[in-house]
Amino acid sequence: MCQVLGVTRQGYSKWLKAQGKPYKHEALLALIKQVLEEDDENSDNYGVQRIFLALRNNKGYTGSYPTVCRVCRENGITLSKKRKPNSLTEADKNAQKSENLINQDFTAQEPNEKWLSDITEVPCSDGKLYVAPVLDCFDGAIVGLAMDDNMRKELCVSAFEQACRRQRAYGMIFHSDRGSQYTSGDFRASLAKYGAIQSMSGTGRCYDNARMESFFATLKKEKLYRINTENLPMETVKSIIWRYIESYYNHRRIYTTNDGYPPLVYRNMYYVKQLAA
Repeated sequence: MCQVLGVTRQGYSKWLKAQGKPYKHEALLALIKQVLEEDDENSDNYGVQRIFLALRNNKGYTGSYPTVCRVCRENGITLSKKRKPNSLTEADKNAQKSENLINQDFTAQEPNEKWLSDITEVPCSDGKLYVAPVLDCFDGAIVGLAMDDNMRKELCVSAFEQACRRQRAYGMIFHSDRGSQYTSGDFRASLAKYGAIQSMSGTGRCYDNARMESFFATLKKEKLYRINTENLPMETVKSIIWRYIESYYNHRRIYTTNDGYPPLVYRNMYYVKQLAA
């Protein structure tokens, strides 16, 4: 029989003995399912790395990452997939360009040192919604957010100035693509008002702002693709996006580059350490 099945006698014997025995990682599997069921549908597509960090930080798990990988694989819990970034805005060929100061280095040593921004569109039942967030490279927090039914320069000015007021920030590097919204005189005047230094991606180089594009992919994969925004009015979609970012993403979502802590939790830990020092 072993020859027919193409297995060794030892392997078949081991499989036979295992039948009827309880799964040895049942307790860990139960914890993994708890992580995936938290926050309703927002966290049920975590990749293995985020599951491991959630187990370690929130569930008291002390085992290894490979064990978590194996349990996920054995139980059909798949890895999240990355999407190739793309850009919505179009470059203004006649505007004076700024140097790429970020140069694909999306790390920061303190809050409000490097900010990223871009625009994405979301189809709604009554038109297209344009979303312009401002992301802080320090912890991945969305520190500013503007949404409207157009993507004129005022959308970007609103997102940037909102972030500056909320964070009481001044003198950051602000990175975007070379879209006409960001090269406009009004936007550059707003940057000057807050002492910001403008940085811009190279023409046709979407990976120069890849971390911002990664946030858009996360927003769409975890929330927008699941709710068929085309069937919902724009005001409803605005509310859904705002709640996802302000309530879940900034405060509760596991963020791998923050050692597993949500962005604003990680930021608060930084400020506590600074005060203690």
